[in-house]
Amino acid sequence: MNEIIGLIGAMDEEIELLLSSMENKQTTVKAGVSYYTGDIFGKRAVLCKSGVGKVNAAVTTQILIGQFGVSKVLFTGVAGAVHPGLNIGDIVISQECIQHDMDATALGYARGVIPYQEVSVFKADSVLVKLAEKACIELEQHFVTGTVLSGDQFIASSSVVESLYKELNGACAEMEGAAVAQVCYMNAIPFVIIRSMSDKADGSAHVNYREFTVTASRRSHAILEYMLQAL
Repeated sequence: MNEIIGLIGAMDEEIELLLSSMENKQTTVKAGVSYYTGDIFGKRAVLCKSGVGKVNAAVTTQILIGQFGVSKVLFTGVAGAVHPGLNIGDIVISQECIQHDMDATALGYARGVIPYQEVSVFKADSVLVKLAEKACIELEQHFVTGTVLSGDQFIASSSVVESLYKELNGACAEMEGAAVAQVCYMNAIPFVIIRSMSDKADGSAHVNYREFTVTASRRSHAILEYMLQAL
């Protein structure tokens, strides 16, 4: 039986291009989310829009795994750059994912550590990471492989960016990736998060975000197209 690949984007812009490439589409609605099953670049896939935030992302991912039986998950979208070497339009590939807003420091835990849980840093699948890196190299797309930081906050402060980089060694900040990563870890499903930088997470997002979201989404789409064809 052929495997089914789960594809997730957080916003319309992030799935429109993939949806236009999908053939033999069927739509199923679960928990208010539309799941599109079909063939894309020769692979069987289920595509959906998670919505914004960790809860939406977690629910969406669990449904993909539990009800649609996907065997790997690829999440694509935009993010704010945290690594000082990143510029708008650059790509971050997840080496690992951490929830930066998980804060039980008052109980003696380090920032990002989930209390009473053995694993708080969720490692992306090495095969998928290498494939994403190869796609970026082939497409001549500048990228960094590093830590994707997720939280239910839109980061718009240079001082916060600095703390995320220094304390958690973050490459980028967004609002879904670590939730997807944790659900995949709990289900033993390989994953990778691919984020295109739409802003510098420093308060200039009102200038950058909408303008670059479409461009960033196109870059992410090109990488996913390469990966799906190579899988």
